[in-house]
Amino acid sequence: MMHYLKLIPLLELPENTHKSVRAGEKKYALFHYDGKVTALDHACLHKGGDIGQGFIQTLDDGERYVACPWHGWQYSLKDGRAPHGYLDRQAVYDVKIEEGMILVSSEPVQERFLAEHQDDRLADLKNLDYRTNATSLNVLGISTTNMNPSLPRPSTSETALQNALDFAASEFGAATKLIKIRDLSFRHCEGYYSRHEEACTWPCSISEMDPEDGMTDVYRSLVLWADAVILATPIRWGNASSLYYKMAERLNTVQNQITIHDKVLVRNKAAAFIITGGQDNVQGVAGQLNSFFTDLGFTLPPFNFIGWSRGWIAEDTENNYSRFSRSRYVKRSVKELVTNLLKLVMQIKHMDASMLQAPKPKISEAGSLTEQYGEFSGKS
Repeated sequence: MMHYLKLIPLLELPENTHKSVRAGEKKYALFHYDGKVTALDHACLHKGGDIGQGFIQTLDDGERYVACPWHGWQYSLKDGRAPHGYLDRQAVYDVKIEEGMILVSSEPVQERFLAEHQDDRLADLKNLDYRTNATSLNVLGISTTNMNPSLPRPSTSETALQNALDFAASEFGAATKLIKIRDLSFRHCEGYYSRHEEACTWPCSISEMDPEDGMTDVYRSLVLWADAVILATPIRWGNASSLYYKMAERLNTVQNQITIHDKVLVRNKAAAFIITGGQDNVQGVAGQLNSFFTDLGFTLPPFNFIGWSRGWIAEDTENNYSRFSRSRYVKRSVKELVTNLLKLVMQIKHMDASMLQAPKPKISEAGSLTEQYGEFSGKS
């Protein structure tokens, strides 16, 4: 005989509303649409988002679905099934209305089912299949300058970066790879972390929804493949380029693993930077880059950036590249930057980073508002 739990009065769930309700250790997502009350398990099959806080959508099949507020996974209000083409289904509970109260079965009448995909295109990222080893020397160059592909122009930052990669290959025998962020099509960070800390996932939930998203290659190259990273950026209004910041926001998925799971993804890797521009503030840009990359887990060598700027009043930009390409400082400093970087990498590769500690904020230490601030006393 099926056992039912008494939840809430029907009046607390008016027509065209939905909410999550807890009964003991269980939590149900209740829906009241089209004259019928239905109940699903509240936790999305994807990452556990509360679908009782989701969005109701009517799809092409004419059925109502609830979309998880975290990442948009959808389930039919009627039978918990995912839309056509997907095999997943949410757990469904029987509902009775007695004496104005909503009663829900303690056990599901349809069990949850999460389909397994044989061809998981992100398996290497999920499993952290690192491509580095004790003898590898993989140098990743990331160019964050933007330009019209139909009107290519010489770029000081990208030229210096290519020279750095060429020197790493010829002088140190390094394997090199260049990623031009402007060539990648990828979505901006969509702020899932703002909804719930567990909603920011590794791999990034955007890549999970679209493995072709351009940041997927950045994740593979930066986290799994590279021993060393050299990032090059122009100076834009005294800051790094907007393409850099667009990429950096999507790297929240790397840093947040420390916050959420105390899990450091970037180990035994080093980073250096090339900063060029018609405007000044090289050190300000370097400060932001240094702070961000150390927060990801990268080690920085001494003198880990080079800068090229002709200053605030150097507006003869037609001469900028020619002067840059003839600069003895640039030629020398690029080689010294690479040498400092790779000599450090060859040292830290042999360090045991298995117990690496990250003195960063962690969700396990956040506690409740009461723990942080005490009970409200009415006193300032």
